Parts: sequence; C-alpha cells; structure tokens
Amino acid sequence: MSEPISDAQKIAIFRRMAQAWHEQDWDTCAALFAPDGVLHSVMLEPLVGRETIHARMSKLGAPNKKVTLHIERIGVIDGALFVQRVDEIVKDGRRGTCPTMAVVEFAGDKIARWSDYYDRNQLARAAGWTAEQAQH
Repeated sequence: MSEPISDAQKIAIFRRMAQAWHEQDWDTCAALFAPDGVLHSVMLEPLVGRETIHARMSKLGAPNKKVTLHIERIGVIDGALFVQRVDEIVKDGRRGTCPTMAVVEFAGDKIARWSDYYDRNQLARAAGWTAEQAQH
C-alpha cells in the first residue's frame, strides 16, 4: 500500500503534469500515473495503464501545436484533487479554448485516476477537429 501524500504534494504533481503537457513531454506525463492508472475523458472509454495512456497522449502532440492547461482553481476535497481549468489549444496559429473540470485521485505519489469533464463539442471546436476526429 502506498503512503499518503500531502495536499500540497498532490497540487505540485498536477502542476508538473500541466507543464509537461505544455512541453509535449509525454514520458513525464505517463510517468506521473500509477502503472495501472486510469485517464478518463468521461465522454469516451477510459484509458487504463501507463503504457496505454502514453500511447494516446503521444498522438496529441505536433510541432505546430501547443496545449496549455490554465489552472483557475485547484484544491483537495476528501483526498481527491479538484482542478478547474481552461485548456488552450493553439494549432497552426489558430487558438481555441475549452473549460474543463478534473478530479484526480492518487495512490501515493502517482495518479491512480484522472477524470476530465468538459463539453466534447466545445473541445472539438477548440482543437479544430473534424466530426470524425471528435468521436475518438
């Protein structure tokens, strides 16, 4: 069983995740998850396992694209980290945003489950996706 970590440590881990996401450092992002961690955009099937999460995240990057997770509020309630943020996506100079709410659960100093709540259509518009891309 993993040792519990402080609320401040949970916040620091998520801030590191947000920085690595912006830098497209998918190895660091995946390493912040437990080996059997879950990344769940609630409108889609959950991704289970660090390797699966890494494979999916690495498809998000591109040299002409930056995603910044702008954290507006962050705090811990009943052991879970809650993050209100606005995701900014800049691709080929086109900028879009999507408000998002995350609930992050930890197993020691690793993310056990990250659940993201957002409007899928708004994210699709922000990312400039086609209708087919929005389904995946």
